Amino acid sequence: MISIRHISKQFPSVTALDDVSLEIGEKEFFGLLGPNGAGKTTLMNLLVGYLSPEKGSITIGDQEVTRENLDIRNTIGFVPQSLALYDELSARANLEMFGKLFNLPHKLLSERINERLNAVGLYERRNDNVKTFSGGMKRRLNIIASLLHDPGVLLCDEPTVGVDPQSRNAIFDFLESLNAQGKTIIYTTHYMEEAERLCSRIAIIDHGKIIASGTSDELIDMLPYEETIIVAKNDSTMEHKAVLREFGTVIENDDHLLLKPGTGFALSKFFTRVEQEGMKYRWFELHRPTLEELFLHLTGRRLRD
Repeated sequence: MISIRHISKQFPSVTALDDVSLEIGEKEFFGLLGPNGAGKTTLMNLLVGYLSPEKGSITIGDQEVTRENLDIRNTIGFVPQSLALYDELSARANLEMFGKLFNLPHKLLSERINERLNAVGLYERRNDNVKTFSGGMKRRLNIIASLLHDPGVLLCDEPTVGVDPQSRNAIFDFLESLNAQGKTIIYTTHYMEEAERLCSRIAIIDHGKIIASGTSDELIDMLPYEETIIVAKNDSTMEHKAVLREFGTVIENDDHLLLKPGTGFALSKFFTRVEQEGMKYRWFELHRPTLEELFLHLTGRRLRD
């Protein structure tokens, strides 16, 4: 569906992308995870044809993406990181203006505007000026402005920046419904929680290079894994530290205990034993490695550094 082959892009003071190659399947929800400045936005601008690479090529379907190939843009919806809206116009007027850029017939455009506004819960505010909208409402309007021509591919460049948790979840639900309807989505973020929730596959990018890619589980499997158990720190668990030590090394932190199981550790025996001592299951949490830890392992720094 989307083939990115050996793309490199340079600016006067920085190499934004360095020999990036990715294959993204039709109807896939693909995540590009990396810190600010990693090259995510540059890649999105190349995918939509706003920029040209120094090396490499991008094809969507059987068409090459170039600045000159304007036809390919009819198949792409682009949600930029910066809001592309006019505050002094109503939500409907904004959408009508964007829809006319694609020469949509008036009746079809009106139907799609109503449908999209309903889908993101903004229909009742359709005649209100955008300047009266919250940040989350503007983000939702920004997304549906990119969908009026019904593209098969949707590029979302950090579409939840600066929004509240409720609006973020509404955006997630809407994007998941679009993907379920068959749209191919590429989603950039520096929040690993977003990538893990939304994306079937994820590429981790840093300093313009793809340093790992795969499903969330495949990526986690790359991390040297030492099973640990997080133990709530309370009177009962502190009283029974000797019992916990029977199963491995106990490290005391400010707000919890960390149990690193020893040789021959069996989870069933462990929980039978702590239950016998009157400790509750809810006080124990199996620690699963995260993409944040993988990024730290691969780069020596955290995603948000």
